[in-house]
Amino acid sequence: MPETGIDVRETHIGAVFLVGDRAYKLKKPVDLRFLDFTDRATRERVCHREVELNRRLSPDVYLGVADLHGPDHRVCEHLVVMRRMPEDRRLSTLVRAGAPLEHTVRVLARTVARFHAAAERGPRISEQGSREAIRRRWEDSFAQVRPFHGVVLHQETAGEIERLTREFLDGRDALFERRLSEGRVVDGHGDLLADDIFCLDDGPRVLDCLEFDDRLRWVDGLDDVAFLAMDLERLGAAGLAAQLLDDYAEFSGDPAPPALRHHYTAYRAFVRVKVACLRFAQGDDSAAGLARAYAGIALSHLRLGRPRMILVGGLPASGKSTLAGAVADRLGAAVLRSDRIRKELAGITPEDSAAAGYREGLYGPETTRLTYDEMLHRAGELLALGETVVLDASWSEAHHRLAAAKAAERAGSPLAQLRCWAPETVTAHRLATRTGSLSDATPEILQHMATDVHPWPEAHTVLTAGTTEDSLAQALAYLD
Repeated sequence: MPETGIDVRETHIGAVFLVGDRAYKLKKPVDLRFLDFTDRATRERVCHREVELNRRLSPDVYLGVADLHGPDHRVCEHLVVMRRMPEDRRLSTLVRAGAPLEHTVRVLARTVARFHAAAERGPRISEQGSREAIRRRWEDSFAQVRPFHGVVLHQETAGEIERLTREFLDGRDALFERRLSEGRVVDGHGDLLADDIFCLDDGPRVLDCLEFDDRLRWVDGLDDVAFLAMDLERLGAAGLAAQLLDDYAEFSGDPAPPALRHHYTAYRAFVRVKVACLRFAQGDDSAAGLARAYAGIALSHLRLGRPRMILVGGLPASGKSTLAGAVADRLGAAVLRSDRIRKELAGITPEDSAAAGYREGLYGPETTRLTYDEMLHRAGELLALGETVVLDASWSEAHHRLAAAKAAERAGSPLAQLRCWAPETVTAHRLATRTGSLSDATPEILQHMATDVHPWPEAHTVLTAGTTEDSLAQALAYLD
């Protein structure tokens, strides 16, 4: 049975009239800088464009465009005519009701990935996914939100969002270039929100793509789906948001680093900050709280999305390699081990012994310098691609740590320093009993190093005499 009565839903750019089994969508004659609907011919064109674009995902919902005639029988307005969707199947409604949606989210991820696979691509589209294009989008939003600093948004929050955004973009040119070369930028949806998705028995209907500016719809596929992930998080379904991104990565074959997921999620949250501020300016006082909530999501993800350089050091058998691996596993980071790189540079396999006296052979000063230089070079490349890196080495000399700090600064990445420590009885036992280690350290080497290590006041000391889980908990507490 069709629903009876008339219901009106209003946004900052339009209104939807729900009548029976139909929905009629009107464009408001507004100029919001990022769109200008003040001309009727523009509104007509945009209505037809909306139908054309949305039929890509929901062809049975978008029925056409109706001309509205005035008393003089002249056309005075245009309406997008749609099949009315059942309110109780709206994704946002189901999320708020706590419905089991794991299967639904997986179907949605597959739907969006399939849509992106078939979407239009090309040089003009790819250009909008470049680092500079993304920077312009951010800066445009910053400029529009800035008048609301101190009125809607806290100055400190807004300032940190701007600072962290620029820090990420400044150091990540290689990441965005790789995304372009892999064809990740598509003519997407541009406005994926849980309010506009309906979960029907025969599959989801995804509505209301961004139609008024093609450039805002030409985005990285991850950027596109991150909008919905952000919206699910806002609705209190952070688990579903993470699942959506994981499932999308699986179906699209997208190996994007976690930092890029966080960055795009933050960007989409800030888009909604801008929209909420505009609604506030139009007289909706309740939009102020919404803007602050979205700003909190944006800031959280910008903090989480900072590719970090993490030094994990200590004397031989202090547990640094075990901790480095555990930290990397937990953070989804890459691990670079000095023991492995040292032997690679020498042309031998990591498992081969290169045992020598203290500061002799492969462990002499020149080989050690080359090893650290190569490790930091590789770390810089990974940071530029958005990867957090964990560097497993003794870090016993201050000038190596200074070089690491400079490399992290060049990459626009924060540096964290962890020093592993265990009692001498523990390290001696480990040296005497361990097997399969890449290290060639002996008890004698350990004694020499213990008396020759440079002070490391910048490091956070992790006690590694207990279990790996205990050491990891200490490290993560410091890193967080």
